[in-house]
Amino acid sequence: MLLLFVSVFPNSTYAEIPYVSFPSIDGGTIETSQWKGKPYLIVNTASRCGFTRQYATLQKLYDRYQSQGFGMIAVPSNDFKQELDTNLKVKEFCELNYGIDMPISIILSVRGTNAHPFYTAIKLSTGFVPSWNFNKILIGANGEVLGTWGSSVRPTSSKIITAVEAALNRGL
Repeated sequence: MLLLFVSVFPNSTYAEIPYVSFPSIDGGTIETSQWKGKPYLIVNTASRCGFTRQYATLQKLYDRYQSQGFGMIAVPSNDFKQELDTNLKVKEFCELNYGIDMPISIILSVRGTNAHPFYTAIKLSTGFVPSWNFNKILIGANGEVLGTWGSSVRPTSSKIITAVEAALNRGL
């Protein structure tokens, strides 16, 4: 995985999160560095979870702010034993049921010793570890963690919308 930099900003609670690569479910990679200077949201997902309907509102959030440079990655994970068993099945499920066109990674671990480097950096920086599927992490334009939300917070909730809009308007 590509780690471009890690540093601590003065007056910042959290360390800067490194830019990383996620293997794309479509092949190739998704580079978080493409959103340098813009905020992005990372969400660990699962196809057989009670919160799976959030895919629809994740796509709405992505559609609403993508033209302003906002990025998003859905990270399917079977850490909670609720994901389909192949990347192809996940891709087909997301496209057929929710019309997803936001970037999606392959099935990855988001916690524990096999966690993707992004999640390891989040844990080291903030102590946050996904406690279930559909946990959301908003990264600011300067690479800092702007917020984390659990499964019960909808992607289009006022908490997340307010944080995304503030980040886009301030260039954070």
